[in-house]
Amino acid sequence: MIKAKKKQAQPAVLIVDDKPVNIKELSILLKENYRVLVAYKGVKALKMASGKKQPDLILLDIMMPEMDGYEVCRRLKADERTQDIPVIFMTKRNEKKEEEEWFKIGASDYISKPFKPDVVRARVRTHVNLKLTSDALEKLALIDRLTGIGNRRYYEERLRKIWKHTTRTHHLISIMMIDIDQFKAYNDNYGHGAGDECLRSLTLALQNTVQRPMDVIARYAGEEFVVILPETDIEGTSHIAANILKAVRELAIPHAFSSIADYLTVSIGHVTARPGYGQNPDELRDMADCALYMSKRSGGNQAMNADISS
Repeated sequence: MIKAKKKQAQPAVLIVDDKPVNIKELSILLKENYRVLVAYKGVKALKMASGKKQPDLILLDIMMPEMDGYEVCRRLKADERTQDIPVIFMTKRNEKKEEEEWFKIGASDYISKPFKPDVVRARVRTHVNLKLTSDALEKLALIDRLTGIGNRRYYEERLRKIWKHTTRTHHLISIMMIDIDQFKAYNDNYGHGAGDECLRSLTLALQNTVQRPMDVIARYAGEEFVVILPETDIEGTSHIAANILKAVRELAIPHAFSSIADYLTVSIGHVTARPGYGQNPDELRDMADCALYMSKRSGGNQAMNADISS
């Protein structure tokens, strides 16, 4: 049986204008090809733009009460959550000096009032397509092609965001470094094709063990993986590490050239801390890496915790 393709979600356009007549006109022009969102005030627009379901484009009226379009655009571009959303100003004014100011603020384009339907559709289509293409390229740049999970860049971006959030909430955070024991010997004797399949199998074992939506799994380099466990204490991290060791053991991947076991094994180093302002998250990863080194020096196929006060 051939499964029907999942219908692709329509791109979302947020219209920000205090005049209902303008919103109605634009909604009629765009509703066939886009999911239209509406905000009558700048504050509401900022809240919607930074939410979970962000718009792909914002049509922003310049002249609005309380907070005008200039200020809304400035705040959008100052917030890392919304700075990449393209903004098209809507205005009755199009003097050259003002155009330069609009682009300095961060606008991608502008459309004049009264609206010309063909111009509106063309400019919206252009900027939505550019945004979607940019998003797709950005996503590819964060994925490890062999395993399909995040790569080192993905890990670093997620750690930065999680660290910032955890610093505000004062929750614990744990980082775990995982390395395949004697993987060079495995590759040299079984071949790089088998080595690649081994990495994919380990990835699946990690995904089946580390399952909370907030957790992060990434391929850090070569045969080394990294896991971020927000809001997880030492006991919880140790439990997960033990489960990973068990999951890898149950893969039962033969490794006749290992001095540790006759099957593939991994070593794990982990650390738990409570982030504070002014601290560097890379230091936490370095401590997990030191614990990993000690794990391998002590014989491998085990997990060790970096003993620090949290």
